[in-house]
Amino acid sequence: MQRIRVLVVDDHRIFAESLATALTAEQGLDVAAVGSASAALRRLEQDTQEGRTPDILLVDASLGPDSPAGAGGLNGHRFGREQPPAGPGGMALVARLRAEYPGARCVVLAERDDARYAAAALQAGAFGWVGKNSSLSRLLQVIRGVARDETHLPPLLLTGALRELTADRRHRSESELLVESLTPREHEVLRCMVAGLGRKAVAERLYLSPHTVRTHMQNVLGKLGVHSTLAAVALARRAGVGPAELDGGDPAPT
Repeated sequence: MQRIRVLVVDDHRIFAESLATALTAEQGLDVAAVGSASAALRRLEQDTQEGRTPDILLVDASLGPDSPAGAGGLNGHRFGREQPPAGPGGMALVARLRAEYPGARCVVLAERDDARYAAAALQAGAFGWVGKNSSLSRLLQVIRGVARDETHLPPLLLTGALRELTADRRHRSESELLVESLTPREHEVLRCMVAGLGRKAVAERLYLSPHTVRTHMQNVLGKLGVHSTLAAVALARRAGVGPAELDGGDPAPT
């Protein structure tokens, strides 16, 4: 039987080490652990170069931003001594892994069951959701099922997660229709708003007067049916509108 390579990604050192040790004792599993998202990305890059990319990643749902205190690896990697660049949090890491390592399947480990976050995990590309209060046998069942391309959710979360996914699709469709009602110039202004540019910066970028930009912004808010720039940006994000790019070609910070 082909062995399943597993990588635990959790910034709680004792939990990560204990889980890796427990899983290593199971038949057919090769398990390692890291303590941060950036460490996981480095490990994946190295393993991919060596032709042994992990099959399953167990990712902490509440994985925080990287910090020097929790950035090192485990199981032979120094923990807390390295200071790599900051990496993404749990859900962002799942989405990035799905895009960059499509062969690696993520299972989210959560402190508590929450249909909304479970739906977000599935949208990010996760194949499973397991509560940290679950038994080891349940986790093993999920790991082996996901290795067979199965998707695993706790039965009590299934209905709620499906409801959240359906609602999100409906809201996304509504947002896209609203954005489509904008003129090309208003769409440009909206992208600048998504990029976090103020009225003066938008005016300079689009070679317009501040008064004209103010009018465009008011029209954007009216057509989108919102009352603030923050709400307009949130709606634009749901509709897939990206930020305007800086002169150098890089997206403006958001």
